[in-house]
Amino acid sequence: MTFLLQNIVNALQWGSFYALIALGYAMVYSILMLFNFAHGDIFMAGAYIGFGVASALLYLVATGFFPLPDWLILVLTIVIAMFLTSFLGMIVERIGYRPLRQAPRASAAITGLMIGIILETGNLALLGARRLCFPSLIDLKTYEIGGVFLTNRKILVVIISLGLMLALDQFVRKTKWGMAMRAMSYDFVVVPLMGVSINVIAPMTFAIGSGLAAAGGVLYGLAYPVLDPYMGILIGWKAFVAAILGGRGSIMGAALAGFMLGFIEIFVAMVFPSTLRDLIAFSIVLIILTFRPYGFFGKPYSAKLRL
Repeated sequence: MTFLLQNIVNALQWGSFYALIALGYAMVYSILMLFNFAHGDIFMAGAYIGFGVASALLYLVATGFFPLPDWLILVLTIVIAMFLTSFLGMIVERIGYRPLRQAPRASAAITGLMIGIILETGNLALLGARRLCFPSLIDLKTYEIGGVFLTNRKILVVIISLGLMLALDQFVRKTKWGMAMRAMSYDFVVVPLMGVSINVIAPMTFAIGSGLAAAGGVLYGLAYPVLDPYMGILIGWKAFVAAILGGRGSIMGAALAGFMLGFIEIFVAMVFPSTLRDLIAFSIVLIILTFRPYGFFGKPYSAKLRL
């Protein structure tokens, strides 16, 4: 039982990353009916931006110019990284996707892959291929509860992730911008005729999704402090699978499926060799989609891509 509870804690942390990234995929699809295949690399860019922000703040603290407690440095790192990465998301939408808004969806998919390559290559050109160690923003503390070991970093990852998801839910449900996004997701052809500009809602959607990916990148760096220019590829594709599993365009479904995928991977590794983790996890996802082809909360009409 102790071993089981320990792995539940690990799965909550791992699923938090998938859920935060999958939300960006789901939001963009719900508005524009396309998947931003550069989103995994935006997660990578957010992690590197967080690295730069954290390093700058720690330097100011070390020189005595700007004394701050550890928890405030972490909060500022997340907030500033989300803010800066949201601008990156808007740039991607404006340059990469807006000109292709009426083009076949396959063209937009290829564009997303190319944007991801540009982000990876730009990272290599600016910082080189050397891996970077994310700064230790808070001292690691371990707590034992009934034989289950928890670290303060794991607790923070889960709490902050859930808090951001709750904030997104409240934004979408209770603000006029959220109402406009929900209306646009229902019918992005008719709603603009009623005065809601797609050129405002689309970049806002990219900005929010990119900000959440940046938060995931900073939390990932906090939990696994090794940054790599290609770190967003695999985790981005898995988050994409979570978005499909949750239902195309379903924000709640993407979050729940992200956590579910994290649980599947962790518990598969409990029973089978870790080399079989992805094979078995994706096989389980395939079986689920066989019986629920539209995902957990997807609707048949949302699956009709304009190819």
